Amino acid sequence: MPLITLTTDFGQEDHLVGAVKGQLLKIDPAFRLIDISHSIAPFNYSQASYAFRNAYHHFPSHTFHFLLVNMFEQKPAQMLLAFYNDQYILCPDNGLIGMVLDEKPDMLIGLPVDTGGDRNTLVCTKVLGEAVKKIVDGESLHHIGIPDPDYMEKTIMKPWISNDLLEVQILYIDRFENVIVNITREEFEAHRQGRNFRITFKRNDYINKISETYSDVPEGDVLALFNAAGYLEIAINKGNAAGLLGLQNFTQKSLQMRQNLFYQTVKIHFF
Repeated sequence: MPLITLTTDFGQEDHLVGAVKGQLLKIDPAFRLIDISHSIAPFNYSQASYAFRNAYHHFPSHTFHFLLVNMFEQKPAQMLLAFYNDQYILCPDNGLIGMVLDEKPDMLIGLPVDTGGDRNTLVCTKVLGEAVKKIVDGESLHHIGIPDPDYMEKTIMKPWISNDLLEVQILYIDRFENVIVNITREEFEAHRQGRNFRITFKRNDYINKISETYSDVPEGDVLALFNAAGYLEIAINKGNAAGLLGLQNFTQKSLQMRQNLFYQTVKIHFF
C-alpha cells in the first residue's frame, strides 16, 4: 500500500483538502494518505520548506510526498517528480524543489499538465496521483514523464554572516507562537567558536544563553533553545513569544518590498 504525505497551504476551512484526498483515493483506494500540514501560510516558501524538510525524511523509504504550496506561481505547464534519498517528492514547478533538497535529486521528471483544459488544483494533483499509480504498478520513471526537464529554481534563505554578527530570519512561528529562525546548532557553534553571544531582536531585548528546555527559565521569561529539528528557537515559558516580542513571519514579498524587516530579523552578536 503506497504511502502519500500531504503538505499544503490549502488550510482546513473549505473543501479542497477533502477533494484532493477523494481524488487520490479514486485513482487508487489502496493509497494511504498522511497529513504533514495544511496550515502553511499562503505562498510562504520559507515556512513550507522548514516544515517539509524536517518531516519528510522520517518516513519509510519510497514514500511519496506531495508538496502543494503556491500552486500557481506561474501557469502550470508541468508538475515535478524528484527521487532523492530514497524518497519521492512531487510538487509544482515553482522553485520549491530547490529549497527542500540539499543537492540535485538523483532523478527529476517533468509531468506535463494537459494544455487542452483547466489547470486548477485538482487537475494538477490528478497528474501527480496518476504518476504515483504508474510507479506503484511498476512503470519506469523515464516512461511517465520527461527526464531532466528545465525547471524554476529558487534558493533557500540563508543568514547574513560577518565575523562578529549573524543576521537570521524568521522561518516559522508555531501554534504556541514560538519563533524559529534559519540557523542550526551546528552553524551557530561554528560561528560562535566558544565566544560569548547576545541574541537581539527589536529595540534592546536580548538573550545571552541557550536553554535546554522551556522550564529552564521562570514562567513568563524569554529563552532561546535548539528545537527537535535542530534550529534556533526563541520562546517564552508559558507565553507567546511572537506576539509579546513583536516578531513576524519572514516572507519573500517582505524582502522584495523591504517592509517590516525589522520585525522579521534576529541578530546574534559574538564577542
